[in-house]
Order: sequence, then structure tokens, then C-alpha cells
Amino acid sequence: MSDYEKVVDTLLGRWKSQILYTGVKLEIFESVGTAPKHALEIAKELGLDGALSYRLLRALASMGFLNEKDGQRFSITPMGELVRKDHPQTLRGVILLEEGPEHYAIWKHLSEMVKDGRQDGFMREFGLRIFDYISQNPEYREIFNYAMSSYSATHTKLVLEALKSYDFSKIKSLCDVGGGHGHLICNILNGHPQLQGTVLELESTIKNKELLWAEKMGMADRCRYLAGDMFKEVPRSDAYIMKMILHDWNDEECVKILSNIQKASSPGGRVLIVEHIVPGPETPHFSKLFDIHMMCALTGRERTEKEYASLLERAGLSYVQTHYPTSRTIGVIEGAKQ
Repeated sequence: MSDYEKVVDTLLGRWKSQILYTGVKLEIFESVGTAPKHALEIAKELGLDGALSYRLLRALASMGFLNEKDGQRFSITPMGELVRKDHPQTLRGVILLEEGPEHYAIWKHLSEMVKDGRQDGFMREFGLRIFDYISQNPEYREIFNYAMSSYSATHTKLVLEALKSYDFSKIKSLCDVGGGHGHLICNILNGHPQLQGTVLELESTIKNKELLWAEKMGMADRCRYLAGDMFKEVPRSDAYIMKMILHDWNDEECVKILSNIQKASSPGGRVLIVEHIVPGPETPHFSKLFDIHMMCALTGRERTEKEYASLLERAGLSYVQTHYPTSRTIGVIEGAKQ
């Protein structure tokens, strides 16, 4: 691909993401199967306009999510399978969130934020910070939680790979701070039978018991859910884990969370911080793009290994090491209380 073509491809990236969002929102991928199916049959099944549906299906096929055969017949591809509701690593929730109306709207403030040095497009667009907006908007909250579940399957796999050689033998209790529905901690408990787990979360996140992974994975006797606020206090535990939490917050807010962990920890206690870690200037990385999303959505940012080590030090903890999966997509920063 020439430089010109790369620029055009980047420029038109929003076209592609919005076409995919529309296909997901209209449940195109639930209707299209492995056997070729006529566009009009798909449209009728979903209650869509036949002519415009064909054009959408054709565009999705051009992007690799569907196969198009002669006679306007379509079947699903492996890429399309990844956005179906029933795929174990579905990205459907992520697409509905990141290309939905709220997240679409906040990006228009990016240039002004870079000019005046004040981030948080949610506050600019809606007059609320994102977590306040979540609490006041049930429809957005449902999509947000769905997206976090979509992310969880991939993140959990990467964390387990990064920590496959980690010595949990001296740890009896593990607290997942901001642990959502408990997907990560339940998978860790599954591999370490001596562990007891706690998920610290907002009441609004854990009140729907049907969504909690402890019950679904048969871990209810080993994993409890505790409603609370990590900015006020965390429960006592031998070790703590936080997945994609600190990147939501600015440095002062991060130090507050880590200081609460430091206070609740016993000497030698551990904290495992799971994040997309920014590598050096020579390395292109997802974290450098995700960092701009954090600029738009919250007060936080993606950080380097040294910057996370500095946050630990400011909270009275020491940096130990960083554990990576092979892909280095994420990292697990290990800190300790002396």
C-alpha cells in the first residue's frame, strides 16, 4: 500500500467502523450463517429495507466480514463470527460502545482539548463525567457493561498468559479492585484452588446477580462481591489486582487508589496492575491510540512502565517487575508493600 493509500485508508476509517457498527446493531451477523443466504431473505427476517440492506451487506463483504456470492447471496466469515452474540470472544459489545452515539460525540472535542489542555469529552458534551453518566442512563449502562464483558474474555486470556509462571502459593486472598462481574478473578481462582477472592465494585455493577461470573463458573463459595468505593477504602487482602482501572484516572486519583491499597495491605502484600503499557518511541502500539480515547472519555491516560513505577512509589509501594504475554499487548505491573 502506498503512502497515499495509507492516508486515505486512515481518513476513511470512520466509514468502516460505522458500517460495522450498523451491521452489528441491526443484528446482521446473527442472521447470516455459513450457508449462502439471499440479501432479501436477510432483510425480511430482520425487518429491513431490501435494497439498502443489500448495499450494507455488500460493504460488509468488501471489508471481510461476509462473503458475497453471485445472486446477492451472503455467508459469514471468521471475522464476522467475532462480532456475533454467541462467539466466546465476541467484540459485539465493544463495537456498540465505541461506535455508539455517546462515544462518537465526544471525539469532536479532541482538537479543543489539545488546545486548552483540559481533557474529558464526556464532561464537555454531556456535563457529566462518564461514570456519573453511566449511573443516570440505563441504556448506556447496559451497553457499557456489555462492552466490558466483551473486553474481558480477551484480557483474561492475556493476563493468564502473562502470569502463567507467577507464584501464587503464598497468597491466600486476592481482591479484584473494580473487577466488574468477576471474569478475571474467577479464572485466576480456577487455576489456584488455595485462593479466596473478593470483587470490589459499585453496587450498580454487581446488583444483577445473573451477570456475575462466580455463580456461572461454580466459584460462589470462593468469590464474594463487595459493594464499595475504591477512592474511600479497599478490603484487607494478601494481594490485589486491577485490570484497566488506573488508566481511567489522572495521577492524583491513581495515587489515592493505590494509597488505599497500601493502607489495607500487610507487609509484603502485592498489587498487580493490568494495563496497556506504552513502549518506547520506536514501537507502534495500541496503547498510543487508546491513550487518545482516554483523553476524550476520562481524566486518565495510558502510561509507560516507569510512570506506573512512579505512581507506586508515590503511594508508598515499590515496583517489583512487569509480566508480559508473548504479544506484549498488555502488561501486568507488580508492586509490593515493604
